[in-house]
Amino acid sequence: MNSSISKTTRLIAAALIASAPMLAAAQSYPSKPVKLVVPFPAGSATDQVARVTAQELQEALGQPFLIDNKPGASGSIGAEQVARSAPDGYTLLVTTNTTQAANPSLFKKLSYDPVKDFQPVVRLGTTSFMLMTRPDYPAKNLRDFLAHARANSGKLSGGYGSAGSQVSLAMIASMGKFEVTSVPYKGIPQAITDVLGGTLSFTFVDLANALAQLKGGKLQGIAVTSEKRTPLAPDVPAVSEALPGYELIAWMALVAPAGTSREAVTRIHDATARSLAKPAFAEAFSRIGMDVGPMNPEQLARFIQAEIGKWARLTREAGIKPE
Repeated sequence: MNSSISKTTRLIAAALIASAPMLAAAQSYPSKPVKLVVPFPAGSATDQVARVTAQELQEALGQPFLIDNKPGASGSIGAEQVARSAPDGYTLLVTTNTTQAANPSLFKKLSYDPVKDFQPVVRLGTTSFMLMTRPDYPAKNLRDFLAHARANSGKLSGGYGSAGSQVSLAMIASMGKFEVTSVPYKGIPQAITDVLGGTLSFTFVDLANALAQLKGGKLQGIAVTSEKRTPLAPDVPAVSEALPGYELIAWMALVAPAGTSREAVTRIHDATARSLAKPAFAEAFSRIGMDVGPMNPEQLARFIQAEIGKWARLTREAGIKPE
């Protein structure tokens, strides 16, 4: 009997000793700076969300969270870099519906797999876009914009810097029954610059940048892509008010390379979820046009799968051909 108890005790002790390094790793993560790769330029909505989130995570977990902007190819350059990074929890992607859901339908060949190459961590929030022109544009409201676009079909140029803005542009042209020359940019801030300069007729701007442009009076807001008007800009109509059925919502999330430990994923998710629940964090998000919209890893995984199908339908209906 005593021999049996002694043997059991030794087995338990051995198991505890064997698991000690794993427990220590979970408790010590992160033990060095964590890199947040942003697949869009500095100043973009994704970049602004990343900086707010990085500050919160740094305070919560006691290590620097460093922003690394890797723009280009609708976010594919940054996404590929993270997909090929070591799954150690020290390189994360601040992803969006563009990189994680729309790109499979926008490119004939993608350098990463949005499902197999990543481990979902946490969804951060949602936003929409605003159709914007210069204040001296011939149209001052949505109905006049559509009338002007139809009267000048094929003569106007629209810029985009993400899948959300690209599909928004294609949808309004398709549903509004006019043709437009679509011009790609590395990010929306670059498209804004050309609208301001007069070389681009209009663009769809994420609310983070749109609200700043409205406040500064440099651009005028024609319409938003959400189903209804947003409380953040209540005087700007929804496109659906003139084109029923028009709606486009964008989202942002954190994902890690596939194979990242459950311990690291849980630490990042839990710290982020606590931050998202803070009124001050929600207020910080609202200032950059975002609504808090948390999801845990399992929910986010299912959501991404559904979004890939949704964006395939949106791009098809908008008449976008894969590049």
